[in-house]
Amino acid sequence: MQLTGLHHVTAITADAPYNHRFYTQTLGMRLVKKTVNQDDTSAYHLFYADGEANPGTDLTFFDWPVARERRGSHAAVRTFLRVKDEAALEYWAARLSDAGVDHAGIETRDDRHQLSFEDREGQRLGLIVDEGKGPGVPWAKSPVPEGSQIRGLGPILLSVPDLAPTAAVLMHVMGMREARTYASEEGRAIHVFEMGEGGPAAEVHVKVEPGLSPAGQGAGAVHHVAFRVTSFDEYEEWAKRLKELRVPNSGKVDRFYFRSLYFREPNGILFELATDGPGFAADEDAAHLGERLALPPFLEGRRVQIEAGLKAL
Repeated sequence: MQLTGLHHVTAITADAPYNHRFYTQTLGMRLVKKTVNQDDTSAYHLFYADGEANPGTDLTFFDWPVARERRGSHAAVRTFLRVKDEAALEYWAARLSDAGVDHAGIETRDDRHQLSFEDREGQRLGLIVDEGKGPGVPWAKSPVPEGSQIRGLGPILLSVPDLAPTAAVLMHVMGMREARTYASEEGRAIHVFEMGEGGPAAEVHVKVEPGLSPAGQGAGAVHHVAFRVTSFDEYEEWAKRLKELRVPNSGKVDRFYFRSLYFREPNGILFELATDGPGFAADEDAAHLGERLALPPFLEGRRVQIEAGLKAL
Protein backbone atom coordinates (compact mmCIF):
# COMPACT_ATOMS: atom_id res chain seq x y z
CA MET A 1 0.00 0.00 0.00
CA GLN A 2 1.84 3.05 -1.27
CA LEU A 3 0.90 6.42 -2.69
CA THR A 4 2.46 6.73 -6.13
CA GLY A 5 2.45 10.50 -6.66
CA LEU A 6 0.28 13.55 -6.95
CA HIS A 7 -3.23 12.90 -8.32
CA HIS A 8 -4.53 16.45 -8.76
CA VAL A 9 -4.28 19.91 -7.27
CA THR A 10 -7.49 21.90 -6.88
CA ALA A 11 -7.34 25.69 -6.75
CA ILE A 12 -9.80 28.60 -6.73
CA THR A 13 -10.74 31.03 -9.49
CA ALA A 14 -13.25 33.89 -9.37
CA ASP A 15 -13.30 34.23 -13.16
CA ALA A 16 -14.06 30.97 -14.94
CA PRO A 17 -14.05 32.40 -18.50
CA TYR A 18 -10.57 33.92 -17.99
CA ASN A 19 -9.40 30.74 -16.25
CA HIS A 20 -10.58 28.61 -19.19
CA ARG A 21 -8.84 30.85 -21.74
CA PHE A 22 -5.56 31.01 -19.83
CA TYR A 23 -5.17 27.32 -19.07
CA THR A 24 -6.31 26.04 -22.48
CA GLN A 25 -5.03 28.78 -24.81
CA THR A 26 -2.00 30.27 -23.05
CA LEU A 27 -0.83 27.13 -21.21
CA GLY A 28 -2.20 24.75 -23.83
CA MET A 29 -3.67 22.23 -21.40
CA ARG A 30 -6.70 20.13 -22.30
CA LEU A 31 -10.03 20.75 -20.56
CA VAL A 32 -10.80 17.12 -19.75
CA LYS A 33 -13.84 17.58 -17.53
CA LYS A 34 -16.31 20.45 -17.28
CA THR A 35 -18.45 19.65 -14.28
CA VAL A 36 -19.57 21.24 -11.00
CA ASN A 37 -18.40 21.18 -7.42
CA GLN A 38 -20.42 18.26 -6.07
CA ASP A 39 -20.81 20.00 -2.70
CA ASP A 40 -21.76 23.37 -4.25
CA THR A 41 -23.39 22.87 -7.63
CA SER A 42 -23.51 26.63 -8.29
CA ALA A 43 -19.76 26.46 -8.97
CA TYR A 44 -17.91 24.97 -11.92
CA HIS A 45 -15.25 22.38 -11.28
CA LEU A 46 -12.88 22.56 -14.25
CA PHE A 47 -10.17 19.94 -14.81
CA TYR A 48 -7.16 20.66 -17.06
CA ALA A 49 -4.80 17.79 -17.82
CA ASP A 50 -2.71 16.03 -20.46
CA GLY A 51 -4.00 14.63 -23.74
CA GLU A 52 -5.42 11.48 -22.17
CA ALA A 53 -6.64 12.87 -18.82
CA ASN A 54 -4.19 10.71 -16.90
CA PRO A 55 -4.18 10.87 -13.09
CA GLY A 56 -1.22 12.91 -11.96
CA THR A 57 -1.74 15.53 -14.68
CA ASP A 58 -4.84 17.38 -13.41
CA LEU A 59 -4.84 20.99 -12.29
CA THR A 60 -8.43 21.76 -11.33
CA PHE A 61 -10.41 24.83 -10.27
CA PHE A 62 -13.51 25.68 -8.29
CA ASP A 63 -15.19 28.84 -9.62
CA TRP A 64 -16.35 30.91 -6.64
CA PRO A 65 -17.19 34.66 -6.47
CA VAL A 66 -14.59 35.43 -3.81
CA ALA A 67 -11.92 38.05 -3.13
CA ARG A 68 -8.24 37.39 -3.72
CA GLU A 69 -6.32 35.05 -1.45
CA ARG A 70 -4.63 36.56 1.60
CA ARG A 71 -1.17 35.08 1.33
CA GLY A 72 0.50 33.44 4.28
CA SER A 73 1.55 30.12 5.75
CA HIS A 74 -0.50 26.99 6.54
CA ALA A 75 -1.04 26.68 2.77
CA ALA A 76 0.06 25.22 -0.53
CA VAL A 77 1.87 28.17 -2.08
CA ARG A 78 3.10 27.04 -5.51
CA THR A 79 2.13 24.31 -7.95
CA PHE A 80 4.78 23.11 -10.35
CA LEU A 81 3.91 21.68 -13.76
CA ARG A 82 6.30 19.38 -15.59
CA VAL A 83 7.88 19.95 -19.00
CA LYS A 84 10.30 17.67 -20.79
CA ASP A 85 13.57 19.61 -20.99
CA GLU A 86 15.34 22.94 -20.83
CA ALA A 87 14.45 23.67 -24.46
CA ALA A 88 10.80 23.55 -23.41
CA LEU A 89 11.54 26.05 -20.62
CA GLU A 90 13.14 28.39 -23.13
CA TYR A 91 10.01 28.10 -25.29
CA TRP A 92 7.85 28.93 -22.28
CA ALA A 93 9.95 31.92 -21.22
CA ALA A 94 9.34 33.42 -24.66
CA ARG A 95 5.67 32.35 -24.84
CA LEU A 96 4.80 33.80 -21.45
CA SER A 97 6.58 37.06 -22.24
CA ASP A 98 4.72 37.31 -25.55
CA ALA A 99 1.44 36.76 -23.67
CA GLY A 100 2.25 39.52 -21.17
CA VAL A 101 2.74 37.10 -18.28
CA ASP A 102 5.52 38.14 -15.92
CA HIS A 103 7.92 35.39 -14.91
CA ALA A 104 11.13 34.96 -12.95
CA GLY A 105 13.22 33.64 -15.84
CA ILE A 106 14.84 30.23 -15.97
CA GLU A 107 16.55 29.30 -12.71
CA THR A 108 18.28 26.23 -11.35
CA ARG A 109 17.13 25.19 -7.90
CA ASP A 110 17.27 21.76 -6.29
CA ASP A 111 19.48 20.82 -9.27
CA ARG A 112 16.47 21.27 -11.60
CA HIS A 113 15.75 23.91 -14.18
CA GLN A 114 12.52 25.77 -13.49
CA LEU A 115 10.50 28.87 -14.36
CA SER A 116 8.12 30.55 -11.88
CA PHE A 117 5.14 32.73 -12.80
CA GLU A 118 1.56 33.60 -11.79
CA ASP A 119 -1.73 33.79 -13.60
CA ARG A 120 -3.78 37.02 -13.55
CA GLU A 121 -5.51 36.03 -10.32
CA GLY A 122 -2.25 35.38 -8.50
CA GLN A 123 -2.23 31.60 -8.77
CA ARG A 124 1.44 30.78 -8.15
CA LEU A 125 2.75 28.29 -10.70
CA GLY A 126 6.06 26.97 -11.92
CA LEU A 127 7.37 24.89 -14.80
CA ILE A 128 9.99 22.29 -13.96
CA VAL A 129 12.03 19.91 -16.11
CA ASP A 130 11.23 16.22 -15.59
CA GLU A 131 13.38 14.67 -18.38
CA GLY A 132 10.33 12.76 -19.57
CA LYS A 133 9.63 11.04 -16.23
CA GLY A 134 6.11 10.79 -14.82
CA PRO A 135 2.70 10.66 -16.52
CA GLY A 136 2.03 12.91 -19.48
CA VAL A 137 0.72 12.43 -23.02
CA PRO A 138 0.64 15.30 -25.56
CA TRP A 139 -2.67 16.74 -26.69
CA ALA A 140 -2.94 16.92 -30.47
CA LYS A 141 -5.15 20.05 -30.39
CA SER A 142 -2.95 22.05 -28.03
CA PRO A 143 -1.68 25.41 -29.33
CA VAL A 144 1.68 24.47 -27.78
CA PRO A 145 4.07 22.27 -29.81
CA GLU A 146 4.19 18.66 -28.65
CA GLY A 147 7.75 18.79 -27.33
CA SER A 148 7.04 21.83 -25.17
CA GLN A 149 3.63 20.91 -23.75
CA ILE A 150 2.91 20.72 -20.05
CA ARG A 151 3.13 17.02 -19.16
CA GLY A 152 1.46 17.01 -15.75
CA LEU A 153 1.86 17.95 -12.12
CA GLY A 154 5.26 18.50 -10.62
CA PRO A 155 6.07 19.11 -6.97
CA ILE A 156 3.67 21.03 -4.75
CA LEU A 157 5.26 23.56 -2.38
CA LEU A 158 3.74 23.91 1.09
CA SER A 159 4.41 26.67 3.62
CA VAL A 160 4.11 25.72 7.30
CA PRO A 161 5.23 27.40 10.53
CA ASP A 162 6.52 24.15 12.05
CA LEU A 163 7.94 21.25 10.05
CA ALA A 164 7.64 18.47 12.61
CA PRO A 165 3.86 17.84 12.64
CA THR A 166 3.54 18.02 8.85
CA ALA A 167 6.56 15.78 8.38
CA ALA A 168 5.10 13.26 10.82
CA VAL A 169 1.92 12.96 8.75
CA LEU A 170 3.76 12.80 5.44
CA MET A 171 6.10 10.05 6.65
CA HIS A 172 4.28 8.08 9.34
CA VAL A 173 0.70 8.34 8.07
CA MET A 174 1.19 8.67 4.30
CA GLY A 175 4.37 6.61 3.96
CA MET A 176 6.61 9.21 2.32
CA ARG A 177 10.34 9.53 2.93
CA GLU A 178 12.36 12.70 3.44
CA ALA A 179 14.83 12.79 0.55
CA ARG A 180 16.83 16.02 0.77
CA THR A 181 16.77 19.76 1.42
CA TYR A 182 17.63 22.76 -0.72
CA ALA A 183 17.54 26.53 -0.33
CA SER A 184 14.65 28.74 -1.43
CA GLU A 185 15.20 32.08 -3.16
CA GLU A 186 15.05 33.69 0.32
CA GLY A 187 17.63 31.23 1.65
CA ARG A 188 15.15 29.17 3.69
CA ALA A 189 15.53 25.40 3.79
CA ILE A 190 12.96 23.49 1.74
CA HIS A 191 12.45 19.85 2.74
CA VAL A 192 11.62 17.35 -0.02
CA PHE A 193 9.40 14.33 0.70
CA GLU A 194 9.06 11.54 -1.87
CA MET A 195 6.51 8.82 -2.50
CA GLY A 196 6.49 5.87 -4.86
CA GLU A 197 9.39 5.97 -7.28
CA GLY A 198 10.07 9.60 -6.49
CA GLY A 199 10.86 12.24 -9.09
CA PRO A 200 9.07 15.52 -9.82
CA ALA A 201 5.61 13.90 -10.18
CA ALA A 202 5.83 12.31 -6.73
CA GLU A 203 7.20 14.97 -4.39
CA VAL A 204 5.96 17.37 -1.73
CA HIS A 205 8.25 20.29 -0.92
CA VAL A 206 7.84 21.95 2.49
CA LYS A 207 9.14 25.41 3.40
CA VAL A 208 9.17 26.43 7.07
CA GLU A 209 8.06 30.04 7.59
CA PRO A 210 7.29 30.58 11.30
CA GLY A 211 6.83 34.35 11.00
CA LEU A 212 3.90 34.33 8.58
CA SER A 213 0.22 34.65 9.44
CA PRO A 214 -2.10 31.92 8.23
CA ALA A 215 -3.24 32.32 4.63
CA GLY A 216 -6.85 33.18 3.87
CA GLN A 217 -8.36 31.28 0.97
CA GLY A 218 -9.66 33.13 -2.05
CA ALA A 219 -9.04 33.48 -5.78
CA GLY A 220 -5.47 32.46 -6.51
CA ALA A 221 -5.28 29.99 -3.64
CA VAL A 222 -4.90 26.21 -3.66
CA HIS A 223 -7.90 24.55 -2.04
CA HIS A 224 -6.48 21.04 -1.62
CA VAL A 225 -3.80 18.62 -2.78
CA ALA A 226 -4.71 15.06 -3.84
CA PHE A 227 -2.46 11.99 -3.91
CA ARG A 228 -2.70 8.87 -6.08
CA VAL A 229 -4.15 5.61 -4.80
CA THR A 230 -3.77 2.97 -7.50
CA SER A 231 -6.74 0.68 -6.79
CA PHE A 232 -10.07 0.43 -4.97
CA ASP A 233 -8.60 -2.27 -2.72
CA GLU A 234 -5.82 0.06 -1.63
CA TYR A 235 -8.39 2.81 -1.13
CA GLU A 236 -10.22 0.58 1.34
CA GLU A 237 -6.92 -0.06 3.13
CA TRP A 238 -6.26 3.68 3.36
CA ALA A 239 -9.70 4.24 4.87
CA LYS A 240 -8.90 1.59 7.50
CA ARG A 241 -5.47 3.10 8.13
CA LEU A 242 -6.81 6.59 8.79
CA LYS A 243 -9.39 5.13 11.17
CA GLU A 244 -6.83 2.99 13.01
CA LEU A 245 -4.50 5.98 13.39
CA ARG A 246 -7.44 8.11 14.55
CA VAL A 247 -6.88 10.69 11.85
CA PRO A 248 -10.04 12.83 11.57
CA ASN A 249 -11.26 12.50 7.99
CA SER A 250 -14.25 12.73 5.68
CA GLY A 251 -14.88 9.02 5.48
CA LYS A 252 -15.25 7.42 2.07
CA VAL A 253 -16.58 9.75 -0.64
CA ASP A 254 -17.50 8.53 -4.14
CA ARG A 255 -16.86 11.34 -6.66
CA PHE A 256 -17.89 9.02 -9.54
CA TYR A 257 -14.68 9.79 -11.50
CA PHE A 258 -12.60 8.68 -8.51
CA ARG A 259 -13.10 7.78 -4.85
CA SER A 260 -11.76 10.11 -2.19
CA LEU A 261 -10.74 10.48 1.42
CA TYR A 262 -10.13 13.97 2.84
CA PHE A 263 -8.21 15.07 5.93
CA ARG A 264 -6.17 18.02 7.16
CA GLU A 265 -2.55 17.70 8.17
CA PRO A 266 -1.71 19.38 11.52
CA ASN A 267 -0.85 22.76 9.98
CA GLY A 268 -4.31 22.89 8.41
CA ILE A 269 -3.63 22.05 4.74
CA LEU A 270 -6.35 19.91 3.18
CA PHE A 271 -5.18 16.62 1.68
CA GLU A 272 -7.12 14.12 -0.39
CA LEU A 273 -6.38 10.50 -1.26
CA ALA A 274 -7.94 9.76 -4.65
CA THR A 275 -8.12 6.60 -6.74
CA ASP A 276 -6.72 6.48 -10.28
CA GLY A 277 -10.03 5.13 -11.58
CA PRO A 278 -12.64 4.95 -12.95
CA GLY A 279 -11.40 8.11 -14.71
CA PHE A 280 -13.00 10.85 -16.77
CA ALA A 281 -14.05 8.59 -19.64
CA ALA A 282 -16.60 6.98 -17.30
CA ASP A 283 -19.36 9.16 -18.77
CA GLU A 284 -17.82 10.72 -21.90
CA ASP A 285 -16.07 9.49 -25.01
CA ALA A 286 -12.33 9.92 -24.48
CA ALA A 287 -12.03 11.89 -27.73
CA HIS A 288 -14.60 14.46 -26.58
CA LEU A 289 -13.77 15.04 -22.93
CA GLY A 290 -14.67 18.47 -21.60
CA GLU A 291 -16.86 19.50 -24.52
CA ARG A 292 -20.14 19.48 -22.56
CA LEU A 293 -21.20 19.87 -18.94
CA ALA A 294 -20.71 16.43 -17.40
CA LEU A 295 -22.70 15.54 -14.30
CA PRO A 296 -22.34 12.37 -12.26
CA PRO A 297 -25.49 10.20 -12.19
CA PHE A 298 -26.59 11.48 -8.77
CA LEU A 299 -26.75 15.06 -10.15
CA GLU A 300 -28.10 14.34 -13.65
CA GLY A 301 -31.71 14.83 -12.56
CA ARG A 302 -30.89 18.43 -11.64
CA ARG A 303 -29.19 19.28 -14.95
CA VAL A 304 -31.61 22.03 -16.06
CA GLN A 305 -31.39 23.81 -12.71
CA ILE A 306 -27.60 23.44 -12.51
CA GLU A 307 -26.96 24.65 -16.08
CA ALA A 308 -29.16 27.70 -15.49
CA GLY A 309 -26.90 28.79 -12.63
CA LEU A 310 -23.61 28.57 -14.54
CA LYS A 311 -21.99 31.26 -16.66
CA ALA A 312 -20.82 30.59 -20.22
CA LEU A 313 -17.14 29.81 -20.69
